[in-house]
Amino acid sequence: MNVLIAGDTPPAVRGMLKRWFLEPRPNVFVANLNPRVLEEVLQYVRRLAPQMSLLVLDSINNSQGFTIRSYGTPDRFVVNFCGLQLIAETGTPSCPQETEPSST
Repeated sequence: MNVLIAGDTPPAVRGMLKRWFLEPRPNVFVANLNPRVLEEVLQYVRRLAPQMSLLVLDSINNSQGFTIRSYGTPDRFVVNFCGLQLIAETGTPSCPQETEPSST
């Protein structure tokens, strides 16, 4: 499954995306495309609207079951937190450090 979350989508690009994706909410597009077609669609979108921000979620065989990619300057960004991809709005969290038990 593929999910695109777009920001500031021009009408022509939005219409093109509706050919391949369902749009359950404004600027949220859902489809089940093969990787080659998805890459061609993303290249087309990025060529027509290079200023547009995109978050792309793809199904993949990993522990989370998906991967997240971002293009442009989205208001949310992808953070790798202890091997998990998360979406952050502000700040950059870091993985907590392992502490050795103290012997008293």
